[in-house]
Amino acid sequence: MTTAHAAREIVHVVLAAWADGRTDAGTEATRLVDAHLGRIDGVLSTTSGPSIGGEGLEDGFHWMLVVRFRDREALEGYLPHPDHRVVADHIGASAARVVVFDAEA
Repeated sequence: MTTAHAAREIVHVVLAAWADGRTDAGTEATRLVDAHLGRIDGVLSTTSGPSIGGEGLEDGFHWMLVVRFRDREALEGYLPHPDHRVVADHIGASAARVVVFDAEA
């Protein structure tokens, strides 16, 4: 018996600690996310910005990005996509530390 598995959405989480506390880097990153990531096939939604929580558990991270994808294939197409590269290159050039985590939703 063959069981078909439905494609599962993927959640892509990025945390960035800006070099030298450059909070302007977060503002620019959010602008780039809003301008570019929605153009990519399979991106269902994006959320980005600084922490607004009062818990103080950010461990030095200043900014986060969450991208929801239709499925794993969409995530795989996103990684080399030129519109993703614009955002990723900015984060890479501006951050002292980056964490990326992908999970099925």
